[in-house]
Amino acid sequence: MRLKAASYQIVEGQYLRDILDQPPALERTLRGLRIAEDLKRFAVRLRESKLRRIVLTGMGASMHALYPLFLQLNEHGYTAIAAETSELVHSLQCFFDPETLIVAVSQSGQSAEIVRLLEENRGHAPIVGVTNTAGSPLASQANVSIVTEAGTEFSVSCKTYVTALMALHLLGGFFCGCEPSQTREELAQTIPAAHSYLRGWRDHIFQMAAELKAMRNFFLLGRGTSLAAAGDGSLILKESVRLHAEGMSGAAFRHGPLEMVNEETFAVVFAGPESTRPLQRRLLADIRKAGGRTACIAEDDTPGPWNLPRTPTAVQHILEIMPVQMMTLALAAEAGIEAGRFARIPKITATE
Repeated sequence: MRLKAASYQIVEGQYLRDILDQPPALERTLRGLRIAEDLKRFAVRLRESKLRRIVLTGMGASMHALYPLFLQLNEHGYTAIAAETSELVHSLQCFFDPETLIVAVSQSGQSAEIVRLLEENRGHAPIVGVTNTAGSPLASQANVSIVTEAGTEFSVSCKTYVTALMALHLLGGFFCGCEPSQTREELAQTIPAAHSYLRGWRDHIFQMAAELKAMRNFFLLGRGTSLAAAGDGSLILKESVRLHAEGMSGAAFRHGPLEMVNEETFAVVFAGPESTRPLQRRLLADIRKAGGRTACIAEDDTPGPWNLPRTPTAVQHILEIMPVQMMTLALAAEAGIEAGRFARIPKITATE
């Protein structure tokens, strides 16, 4: 089905339907999330320093989703290390020891790197697996498995990404001693907020399509927890509409990439944590001064494609990817193609 406005066409494919299914997916996941008894024993070992470190690992969207947990754990005094699973299994096997707790995230639970991780670790380090697939190798072989309820997903990670963020926030709150009822209440507020934002999806897409016309260089710039959406956003732009995009910190952008800004540059800047918001606002102004186009993803009571409903600070990062998802659909509408239909890659990466 195609929807038209002016010269833009939206092809209503399965990727769009997966995006619109995110609020129910979040609701299903929150309803099903539980803290297992084995996980409580790992928490005791962490508090007693019998586990020296926590290694966070995944690939692609799963790796990006781990960044808020990485920050949270380190802020609470844990030694948390983030490493792509491909690097962990080939270059960092020193972490396969009983004093390391591995938190592995994989939507399918059976990607090539995750299967190798399970083989190479051979039970040395305990593993907490977060996956969307019950019965997968990760779900069945991890010491503790947390299974999200996103449902089947067509191609680009969207609802599996936000539900993984939800599960990881619950896990982080548990390890860091947060009140479980408060954590669940924070997470519950993302569901109506997601409904509210996605309700205007058509208007979001058509407005963005006009803003993005003739743009060719895309940057997504965040700080703090917003780096998760910056990284994943650049990935889904490549996957869904085959356009090059880079996700990085606002600070890193000043160390070189600012030099390439021109009239074909579009920078999406995440307002992000309050402590670094003034720096992000200054970056927006400097990109515009250099001749680039910009948008700012922030909480705002005014409806708009880049504005998100207000949620507790601790869970703002769960919704930040949604305007970028709309952006992929807008770029597809401008090009007259269906977003999110893979031509070269499978949904599950089975080859290293």
